[in-house]
Order: sequence, then C-alpha cells, then structure tokens
Amino acid sequence: MTTYLSIIITAIFVNNIVLSQFLGICPFIGVSRRLSSAVGMGAAVAFVMTLSTAVTWLLQYYLLDPLEIGFMQTIVFILVIASLVQMLEMVIKKIAPVLYQALGVFLPLITTNCAVLGVAILVIRGDMDLGQSIVYALSTAVGFTLALALFAGIRQQLELTEGVPRAMRGVPVALVCAGLLALAFMGFSGISI
Repeated sequence: MTTYLSIIITAIFVNNIVLSQFLGICPFIGVSRRLSSAVGMGAAVAFVMTLSTAVTWLLQYYLLDPLEIGFMQTIVFILVIASLVQMLEMVIKKIAPVLYQALGVFLPLITTNCAVLGVAILVIRGDMDLGQSIVYALSTAVGFTLALALFAGIRQQLELTEGVPRAMRGVPVALVCAGLLALAFMGFSGISI
C-alpha cells in the first residue's frame, strides 16, 4: 500500500509530467484557455494514458520480450495510442459534441502527446508490475489534469486583470505564469544544490 501511495504522490506532485518533466506542453498551452476544456482534455488524456499503459505493458511483457523484438517498442506503442485516441474521438464526438468542439484539433493531437508515450515507456523502464503501471498512469494523468486546470484558472484570471502591461498580455504573461507554476511544483521535490 505504501508503494502505491508513494507512486500517486510522486506522479501528481513531485514528478508532475508537465511541470517537472516538461512532457505534454502542447496541450498544456493550447487547451488551457478555459477550465472546462482543460478538464475535458485531462479526462481524455487520463483515459488514453491509463488504457494505453495497461495495453502496452501487456504487449511488452507478453509479446515483444518473448519474441525478442523489443526494438519495435516505440512503433507498437504509438499504434496502440493512435488506435485508442481514434476510438476516444469517435465516442466524444457522439456523446459530448460541445466538448468535441472545445477540444478541436487538440483531441487528435493526444496521439502525438509525448506525455502519453512517455508514461508507457517510463513504466517499462521503471520495471513496474501491471498494478503499479496502471496506478502510475492514472496518477500521472491526474497530475496532467491538475496542471491544465491550474493554468486554465490562472489564464482566465489574467484575462480579467487590467494591470498586465500591454506588451505582456496574452501568450507572454501566460508563459511567465507557466514558468512560475513549474517552479512552484519543483518545490515538492525539494531543492538540491
């Protein structure tokens, strides 16, 4: 139980996939204009990340390793992720067309979101068992969603603030805030000199 709790806290706060490992920056910047779209993207990434990590773990240990074709890992993992994203896109389009419109081009970009592929590879490199892999993937997705939601809230607040200098409005002040948010999350890991 302690191992799982450690995985959860580490994945969400200490090694946040966006703010500490800097993976998944494209959706972090692109979808974080509104809180609703940020949470929707976080949920979509959570589904894809968790399911793809479980499937890729099984493929790695029951297909790639026994057949000694580990060199195919990246290609196989990308195919699994692309298939899951395609399936998710069709489901969201049918069930929640408003969310589908809000996510726009960023939904198919989950396929190329390096955070999803990164988690699948980190799980294999970390020598985690299937249970740990699923907990790590889900916790990482929660951390991803937390980063998106926090940044979306900050960006919405910045739009209402009139004290931002004209040259810094929009993307410049958003990037400065993203950097400050990353520094704040680095505080969870402590400072080593």
